[in-house]
Amino acid sequence: MTHPARRLDNAVHQRTRLGILTVLAGATRVDFAFLRDTLGLTDGNLSRNLSVLEAAGYIAIDKTFEARRSRTWIAATPAGRRALAAEVTALREIVQTVDRAAAAGARLAPRTGPARS
Repeated sequence: MTHPARRLDNAVHQRTRLGILTVLAGATRVDFAFLRDTLGLTDGNLSRNLSVLEAAGYIAIDKTFEARRSRTWIAATPAGRRALAAEVTALREIVQTVDRAAAAGARLAPRTGPARS
């Protein structure tokens, strides 16, 4: 059995991309400005991370014109939703591993008084 950290997807695990997918998980699609503002990113940073997710097949980007303005819509693909679910499962397993280790360590650690300087 491999450690759950080995199942983390590099395309998803980076915090900005994980944030993008979690925002998209709660919506059919969102526009670029909403994602940028929600995640507190610059246009360039968001664009770069969207490119990584799009190349992985985890998001679809649709550029439209509304009232003579361009608008970029982003949606998670079924593969992106599966990748996010797998990431969350692996993260939960990591947390459980840490919790079990901490509980075992607490049972095994000798009881000592306050630290002395």
